[in-house]
Amino acid sequence: MLCHAETPMASRRIILCVATFLALIAPAAAGRLPSGFVYLRDIDSSILQDIRYAGYDNFTGRPLPGYGAPECILRRDVAEALHRVQADLARESLSLKVYDCYRPTRTVRAFARWAQTPDEKRSKRFYPNLDKRRLFALGYIAPQSAHSTGNAVDLTLVKLPVAPLPPFDRDAAYGACTGPAAQRAPDNSLDMGTSFDCFDVMSHTASAVTPDKRRWRDALIAAMRHRGFHNYSREWWHFSFGMRGPPFDVPIEAR
Repeated sequence: MLCHAETPMASRRIILCVATFLALIAPAAAGRLPSGFVYLRDIDSSILQDIRYAGYDNFTGRPLPGYGAPECILRRDVAEALHRVQADLARESLSLKVYDCYRPTRTVRAFARWAQTPDEKRSKRFYPNLDKRRLFALGYIAPQSAHSTGNAVDLTLVKLPVAPLPPFDRDAAYGACTGPAAQRAPDNSLDMGTSFDCFDVMSHTASAVTPDKRRWRDALIAAMRHRGFHNYSREWWHFSFGMRGPPFDVPIEAR
């Protein structure tokens, strides 16, 4: 765009021209986030982040499209509500740890493609008792996700002080997500009876688990509900806040 003038009237056109140019480049400079979204670290840096779809420890076995960085992004009101939950939990020597937050719609489409591919041995630990082609029909994976609107979050509880997290080994033969915690992929969170993204009835929030695991599930539900979050009954880790907005496909980038 060229802006050039030699008269007062043209000077005003220059101002308009420059303003138009700045309006055009502003989305490119600030367009990494949808309007009204924030990085959770900018609201509460104490909340632990273990963004699984940015790495290899997830049911597809590889980083997902749209996850250019392991960052939690949410609508501002959702992030601020999580900050209040975190403050409540700190008094009990507990912390939140998020596994997934905003999820671009391209990731959801990648889930659908993955569900139609043959089984891979290292992914089977996430659905030990199911045929992966039934995951959509059974409600474990949705063709449209609330995560894409920025009002849903997957999370758990961690005891403070935080225990070191052993590195994930892509070549290790980890146990099923429903098995003993010591045999699953490494996680420094409290044991809820299954790992995150375990596609099994044991992951249903009200499923029968031992008293110690029920205690932590109930504690998580109570803490989140107190600040306005609602749990999805098939996943003890999934919570939503407020009304859904439109879905977005803006990729997640580093801050």
